[in-house]
Amino acid sequence: MTEKSNKLALYLLMFNMFITMGGIGIIVPVMPAYLQVFGVGGQVLGFLIAGFALAQFLFSPVAGDLSDRHGRKMFIIGGLIVYGSSQILFGLATEVWVLFLARFLSGTGAAFIMAPIMAFVADITTYEERGKGMGMIGAAMSLGFMIGPGVGGFLSEVNLTFPFFLAGAVAYVAAIMSAVYLPNIKNIQETIAPRERLAKQMVKSVKTSYFIFLIVVFTFSFGISNFQATLTLYLDHKFGYTPSEIAIILTVGGFAGVVLQMFVVNKLFKRYGEMKVILVNLLVAAAMMLLVIYISGFFIILVVATLFSIATTFIRPAVNTLISKLAGNEQGFAAGMNNAYMSLGNMFGPALAGILFDWNPNSPYILGTFVLVGCFTLAYLWTVKKAPHLMRAAS
Repeated sequence: MTEKSNKLALYLLMFNMFITMGGIGIIVPVMPAYLQVFGVGGQVLGFLIAGFALAQFLFSPVAGDLSDRHGRKMFIIGGLIVYGSSQILFGLATEVWVLFLARFLSGTGAAFIMAPIMAFVADITTYEERGKGMGMIGAAMSLGFMIGPGVGGFLSEVNLTFPFFLAGAVAYVAAIMSAVYLPNIKNIQETIAPRERLAKQMVKSVKTSYFIFLIVVFTFSFGISNFQATLTLYLDHKFGYTPSEIAIILTVGGFAGVVLQMFVVNKLFKRYGEMKVILVNLLVAAAMMLLVIYISGFFIILVVATLFSIATTFIRPAVNTLISKLAGNEQGFAAGMNNAYMSLGNMFGPALAGILFDWNPNSPYILGTFVLVGCFTLAYLWTVKKAPHLMRAAS
């Protein structure tokens, strides 16, 4: 592929990731009001998010492995179609079980979008430019999650279900664009071992050189999802915020994260190295999570939520870059495992957070703080003992 076609592919991948995360973000401020229609609360919300993550956990390794064998394009297109259909189904639901089915299908579609996209980026970027490419994909993710809540909050004033239908329709548009314009790239590796079952792939991941970063992905995803899963309910419960006010808080934080990710994150990687970026921002995220339970006032909440969002948008591309650099020719497998461990954290975190929220609205944030501090401790001790060179910027 030429440099021009590589850029086109990267922009299309960014667009697809933007659409996927925008579809997730668009429903966030709507969920408290939408779930009230079904007479359910925090526990159901937690399990709905967990159902999405469970599907990602089950299918991300499969998607990454299949994309190594048969190319990335067809799975990205298929994932977008499944994802769009599930969003529409969620909006049409009249029973709670349909909500769970729709979210599981949505997670399945997202798995077949995200893992092949991460591997695709590795295919079209050099080792030296890998951090920049992952940062751009991360920025697209953050931008989608930033704009999504704003659009969802606005549309919810008209109709609670309309945001779901819009998310589904836009996913179909992205699938058509990908079918027409996205090139198909197969792994340059001539021979690929037979695909293993998920359990064996998880065991295999333990033996990889990047396993510690998969643990970091799981633990910080677990801690962060405690915050993200219950924040809308917390703001509605404690302060009575409307979907529009919640959307503003989420949108401002996402916007700040996107701007910094687009223009600052790669410079931080080059100056300090990915590992320092991870460690510092784990502590920032933990501090902001704990502050949530002690603050009040719209502006202060906005600042704390924004700092938390910035920290998390720095962590993700840093971890993704280190995993990709260590993965060699198994980019699909690595991307699938990355997404699988993230999904495990996103599965257990919200499920537990929802249960804890119904017991005590402050408890998810206390637990999340401990988990993030534990993640920092684990990563720091491993780096000092096993890979001290990661504390320095690459020359």
